Amino acid sequence: MASKAILFDGTQCIGCRSCEDACASKWGLPYNEQVASQERLSEKKLTTVLTRGDHFARRLCMHCVEPTCVSVCPVGAFRKTSLGPVIYEEWRCMGCRYCMLACPFHVPAYEWSQRLPKVRKCDMCYERQLSGQVTACSEACPTGATKTGDRDAILAEARERLAKNPGQYDGRIYGLSEAGGTSVFLLSAVPLEKFGFRTDLPSEALPVLTKRVLAFVPDVVGVGGVLLGGIYWLTHRREAVAAAEGKSGERRRRG
Repeated sequence: MASKAILFDGTQCIGCRSCEDACASKWGLPYNEQVASQERLSEKKLTTVLTRGDHFARRLCMHCVEPTCVSVCPVGAFRKTSLGPVIYEEWRCMGCRYCMLACPFHVPAYEWSQRLPKVRKCDMCYERQLSGQVTACSEACPTGATKTGDRDAILAEARERLAKNPGQYDGRIYGLSEAGGTSVFLLSAVPLEKFGFRTDLPSEALPVLTKRVLAFVPDVVGVGGVLLGGIYWLTHRREAVAAAEGKSGERRRRG
């Protein structure tokens, strides 16, 4: 199966936020006026429409060709699939949050308020695409501002739109070369810097750099595991001793 990609064309967006609602429904997340008004990614909002006057953009996981989150994760909780999406397997996650620090697009969010927190991010509707469906956001978009398809075809369409209407766009396909390229392409009538997107990212893949840092991670994780294990043992040892002393005192009182 060919690698997939998403194209978002801000010139066709009307700001209806149907994509946000569809995404929330797909993930079982609450969606109301308060959530809709928050134009930022969070553990409760995995995609968001950004507004600047009468111009629009979208933020979501960019699904990098060579993802930094995958390269820094010491337990393999993130995985780049051959289909294109970068997915997160929560059962592997140990909560180190290296992915949040490493992501050049500042995408992964953490469930800080949960007792058993995990990372949240868009997975480009991986399961839907495996079954031949488009992403929920693409299906919900009433104007075609968001499209899903084979990566080569989506990229060709983005280039064709720029060539046919050069005055309609700011002249760039965001995601084409940023951080080595992504599987999400953004077109806009105005520079995306106005929406807070980073335009200073290198064109080479960042994992080349992060792998050098990750070489030191196993030792750190090992030492951390020993320390946490020791703390756990001490805590439960104290509880056991206290319980034993309590039972001993109770027997003396009864005697």
